[in-house]
Amino acid sequence: MRAVPWFLASSLLVAGTLHAGPRATVIPAKAIAAATQLREQALASNLGYEITESLTTEVGPRLAGSEADAHAVQWAQAKFKALGYDKVWLEEVHFPKWERRSEHAAIIGDHAQPLSLIALGGSPGGTVEAEVVRFADLASLEAVPAGSLAGKIAFIDHHMERARDGAGYGMGSKVRGRGPSAAVRAGAAAYLMRSAGTDSHRNPHTGITRFDEGLTPIPAAALATPDAEQLTRLLALGPVRVRVALDCGWDGEATSYNVVGEIRGRSKPGEVVLIGGHLDSWDPGTGAIDDGAGVGLTMAAGALIGEMKQRPARTIRVVAFANEEQGLYGGKAYAARHIGDVGKHQIAAESDFGAGRVYAFRSGAPEYAQGAVKQIADVLAPLGIAHTPDEGGPGPDVGPSATQGVAWASLRQDGTDYFDYHHTPDDTLDKIDPKALAQNVAAYAVFAYLAANADGDFGSEAKKVTPPQE
Repeated sequence: MRAVPWFLASSLLVAGTLHAGPRATVIPAKAIAAATQLREQALASNLGYEITESLTTEVGPRLAGSEADAHAVQWAQAKFKALGYDKVWLEEVHFPKWERRSEHAAIIGDHAQPLSLIALGGSPGGTVEAEVVRFADLASLEAVPAGSLAGKIAFIDHHMERARDGAGYGMGSKVRGRGPSAAVRAGAAAYLMRSAGTDSHRNPHTGITRFDEGLTPIPAAALATPDAEQLTRLLALGPVRVRVALDCGWDGEATSYNVVGEIRGRSKPGEVVLIGGHLDSWDPGTGAIDDGAGVGLTMAAGALIGEMKQRPARTIRVVAFANEEQGLYGGKAYAARHIGDVGKHQIAAESDFGAGRVYAFRSGAPEYAQGAVKQIADVLAPLGIAHTPDEGGPGPDVGPSATQGVAWASLRQDGTDYFDYHHTPDDTLDKIDPKALAQNVAAYAVFAYLAANADGDFGSEAKKVTPPQE
């Protein structure tokens, strides 16, 4: 048999390598054993709850751009350092500043009575007294002729459905985000909505809204669920006039910061596994479930990894993102700042859905890394976490990085009661179960540690991606 020339043999070897594709990513057995111990240590730890308690007690509500927001940044820096993180730094984030001062509403006339409501973030101030026109859903308001509601108050009475995965919030947030612009197009003088929530308390739910370019904003607010139902009953009896008085609005520009802490990797410190939550909150409550818990549990996960006898190969980076609530400003700023470092991000995951137990896990990693994803899922399984390869997406602040090609994972939390408290005065520490939060800490610690020790990657590559919506 004739020998193959060296140059041809070399070409065949290269072609075979290209055809084979990337080498499968796997996690060493030693890392699996260490992660199993880490999981049990995290379950027995109260650190996540203690950090969340510290943030919500010492700082309280953290409206983006406020003095409390600046206090929260200082708190996060000090907490990272106290927890033993190797490196802590700030990254600037700029955004418009919105302020809330007061809000009042009342039914006027024969059935005069106060209404419990709250201004939507982004609403202008103003006082309007007018007849209310009710719509059962957003589509009904968007369908009315332009100018047909001149001098009236548009009211959408959409009922949000409860779901473990929070699926009902999709339409609820659209009613909040698109409703005011639809009201302006119809000529309305003000906009009211039934709160995007699943509770029946007199605690209205705030949240950001937007007005489409070219439209003149009008006062926009959310009614507490019982008040929306009261208004609907009165409208069934005949015309109803309501007086809405909001003192709020935009006030220049603000600067806050993404606060970043790192546990340095032992052999590949330039590559990072990113976890985190957002530091800001809305102002009625103390931002415990949204998102003090996310900050607390990811800080704790990183700190527990840092205490291990052997550090993971890669660096664990924890980010407390700025101003998620008003437009993902922190997540977008992070993605823009690190656009040249996509390949250095092994994988990213974010906690921003309360403090309920994690019940499902997946990653958008390519096929060659799915074996490692399954290995992570197996270590998570004793925590009651199922591997759901087709459900879930990157969190909101991780999303901008994911669209640039950063690999992501989703640890989905039980949000059955999340929207009872979301963006209300009831978002307070007592709504958090310390044991459930410890389960979250264990899940994030296991995920981050194993991903940081993997032989191979999870597919981060600078490219445009359209990840699934969470």
